Amino acid sequence: MKNKEIKTKNIYRIEGKVQNYDWGGKSFIPNLISINQKSNVTYAEYWLGAHAKAPSMIKTNQENISLDVFLNQNLPENLGLKVLKDFGKLPYLFKVLDVHKMLSIQVHPTIEAAKIGYDLENKKGIPLTGNNRNYKDKNHKPEIMVALSDFWLLHGFLEREKLIKNLKDTEELNFLLKVFLEKGYFGLYQKVMEFTQEEVNTILKPLLDRISVKFLKNELEKPSPEYWAAKSVMHKDFQNLDKGIFSIYFFNILNLSVGEAIFQDAGVPHAYLEGKNMELMANSDNVLRGGLTSKHIDVEELLKNTKFEEKIPVILYGVEDKTNSEIVYKTKAKDFELSKIELLATSTHTSISNSVEILIVMKGSAIVMQSEESLYLEKGQSILIKPNTAYKIKTDAEVEIYKAGVPK
Repeated sequence: MKNKEIKTKNIYRIEGKVQNYDWGGKSFIPNLISINQKSNVTYAEYWLGAHAKAPSMIKTNQENISLDVFLNQNLPENLGLKVLKDFGKLPYLFKVLDVHKMLSIQVHPTIEAAKIGYDLENKKGIPLTGNNRNYKDKNHKPEIMVALSDFWLLHGFLEREKLIKNLKDTEELNFLLKVFLEKGYFGLYQKVMEFTQEEVNTILKPLLDRISVKFLKNELEKPSPEYWAAKSVMHKDFQNLDKGIFSIYFFNILNLSVGEAIFQDAGVPHAYLEGKNMELMANSDNVLRGGLTSKHIDVEELLKNTKFEEKIPVILYGVEDKTNSEIVYKTKAKDFELSKIELLATSTHTSISNSVEILIVMKGSAIVMQSEESLYLEKGQSILIKPNTAYKIKTDAEVEIYKAGVPK
């Protein structure tokens, strides 16, 4: 298969950028994209897209150039007229994540709130790169993730009765039950987020002293908030405890199996706890943090942008097109659509790109054909397909590909 390769007109190889955040794992991403693994380096995310912070490189017949530069050379042709009209740029960012340590609790704003917040911070003279900057752009950031391994995360507030049970069952948090019953989700969350550091330490230290012993004896189960609260402080001192630990008792703790997905809309508080996933989101970097982090927390903005309501999680399994070996994960987002293509040697995937598409091979190898031309892809390799391109995908054995695009 490999020696058949011919360069195509509308399909290009692209190479993403690795992000070495301290919560990342050691080997998954290096093994995926075949790069040398350094012993003292963590590999958290692999970005595919045209985000200004880390644009992918695209390989054309003439040169290797930044994807954002390439797209801007001919926006109507490279994005498609509809995407150009609706968004003016590549509207999504595609990522592979390896979550070894917990990420911060996050909320993303609506597009309306982002526009207001961005302009206001500009007027205040807060630098885009400033540590106290909330709004890096004027866009919202809905996102979908699909589990590549057993995956754990926090997702939205618990149903009322479940939250009451957590507060009743946790002696050190009993006093918050009255707050919740009188003032609801907003009042409860505001109360803990406005605690002083001294108050946080006073309340949480006895709790963490108690559950850390259980954690070290392997007496806690992952579905329990005690497990994640204890894990969050392992190998740390108890001098300045993180108020995000309260949220572990307030939020749904979800466990996704391989291939299961969850959509995180604006205002839904969430945090990735452990595992590997594919993530597709609107092309934004707007994050309001709510704890489990040493980074800037703007409580006022967080409270303004959070949905204070119970969240019954909706696990997405995708809509399967068996005739074309594709599973599409449908959401309300207009900026992006994620799908998975799984092929055996006996099957072929046939498609016409509705929008600009990015594909990455996660397992196996494949040949992508456009008319009489073809491109060979191995595990970890990626391509960009221009809009309105008819193509086919085949494999000698089996292949798993994730695809990012824009819904029709």
